[in-house]
Amino acid sequence: MINIIVTTLLICGLVFFAGGAVGIIRFPDFYSRLHPAGKLDTAGLSTTMGALALYTASSFSLADLITALKIILIFVFVFITSPTATHAIIDAGGRAGLAPWRKESEEEK
Repeated sequence: MINIIVTTLLICGLVFFAGGAVGIIRFPDFYSRLHPAGKLDTAGLSTTMGALALYTASSFSLADLITALKIILIFVFVFITSPTATHAIIDAGGRAGLAPWRKESEEEK
């Protein structure tokens, strides 16, 4: 039963990572590319790390529980630092003068 839950969480994490990669490739500018990079990367990491922690803690030995706790602490660290880094990159882009993308209207063509 635990293997089914872990496999499902890993597949969900891969879907989030793939969605983030597609968003980075498809979106038109710097600012909109950072949105899937920050959001879906964090979501993919949370499900993937949750699956790894659950799989590791399933044997209920002290060493495995400590390893699962370490995995959860890694997730908490990334959960805090990833949005902060994304915000800092966007702020640096704004200070460097990168203008957001705007769709051309029919009159401007």
